[in-house]
Amino acid sequence: IRVILDLVLNHCSSEHPWFVEARRARDAPTRDWFVWSDGRRPHKVSPPNNWLAMFGGGAWEWDRGSGQYYLHSFLSEQPDFNWRNPELKRAMWDVMRFWLDRGVDGFRLDVVNWFLKDERLRDNPRRWLGLRPYDRQVHLYDRNQADTIELTREIRSVVDQYPDRMTVGEVYVEPPGDPGLAARYYAGGKGLHLAFNFAFLHCEWSAASFARAVDRWEQLLGPDLWPNYTLSNHDQTRSFTRYARAGRAESEARARVAAAMLLTLRGTPFLYYGEEIGMSCRRIPRSRLRDPIGVQYWPFHPGRDVARTPMQWSSARHAGFSDAEPWLPVQRESGVSVADQAGRQGSLFSWYRALLRARRSEPALHRGAYRSVQQPSADVFGYLREHDGQQVVVLLNFQRDRRAAAVPDGMWKPLVATGASLPDPLGGPLELRGHDVVIAKRL
Repeated sequence: IRVILDLVLNHCSSEHPWFVEARRARDAPTRDWFVWSDGRRPHKVSPPNNWLAMFGGGAWEWDRGSGQYYLHSFLSEQPDFNWRNPELKRAMWDVMRFWLDRGVDGFRLDVVNWFLKDERLRDNPRRWLGLRPYDRQVHLYDRNQADTIELTREIRSVVDQYPDRMTVGEVYVEPPGDPGLAARYYAGGKGLHLAFNFAFLHCEWSAASFARAVDRWEQLLGPDLWPNYTLSNHDQTRSFTRYARAGRAESEARARVAAAMLLTLRGTPFLYYGEEIGMSCRRIPRSRLRDPIGVQYWPFHPGRDVARTPMQWSSARHAGFSDAEPWLPVQRESGVSVADQAGRQGSLFSWYRALLRARRSEPALHRGAYRSVQQPSADVFGYLREHDGQQVVVLLNFQRDRRAAAVPDGMWKPLVATGASLPDPLGGPLELRGHDVVIAKRL
């Protein structure tokens, strides 16, 4: 197993020694490691600009002791670092080296596109639409600054001093999640190794929607940069719930199609815990909410706690997650645990294992190029993975009804399929049952 450390470099705790020292006096050694500003208007009675915090309220907090405002893009207990200070940079490089020296294999960099802010602290433009006040601004100056790309090159240069290490950046993109911004953080192969592509989190359930998202990402990166995909994360409703139907059987059939797509596309797949057993999102009582967004905007915004409930390991107390009462309530569902599914043939967990075995054993699936394959039905997403003369074809039926499909010319040996009675070898036209998956290797 390799370990990727989640590293938060945009902000720290207000109890961190660096910030405790910074707020003691304006001439404190770490003062300029954070973003401070005088207020505006007579007697400095209001914040320096109109920036808002992601979790509600203004982004500036008055520090009575030193007589200035400090910036916090999230909670007031999370002051933002000033990445334009060279001493702060050197301290951050030391933090990274601390962990790299201890053998971590890389970093997941939190909210990487927030690191730098507009030097002039200009007001963000307003817009009229948005559920939250935060959404009623165009965040032009408090994130996505052009020189952040150069900063990712510097981060890369530190990580590249250690062999076989990697970085993946969380680049926050406004829905519907166009990945053009994320692609910029690769910096042509000299920036982050990966920048999260969240486009799948905003795709409707259709072959055309996912195919467009894949084609867009492939065009942005080209053959020399490495893509990545994910269906869920800690900030969004789980994919099982987003694509759920009335019955568990059809919801699970869709989950199998989605898993097959995620694990056979070119690039690094990111699996969110619980996807492999079909964990879903269920309502959490208001008294148990912990997420600042859910608490602040209840009942108009569901918050993110529903996607963060404990992993369901077994039917034991607290689903085997802990002997103590967990931070969030367990979302118990019959048959939805690792213990329920690990030894059961035909379970969603077994399906994930079969897909991962195929990906690991076939070079075309874990390192090959991607090429779409035109299908007789628009409801079937078909593509080829190719590497060193080897070809693997993937056919995915996104509908509950039968659909026509076809493999390219030649004969193909099935590797993984939902159907139990496929001809072996395959060739020519096929009829896929509802939500069928066929993965086959050219003979």
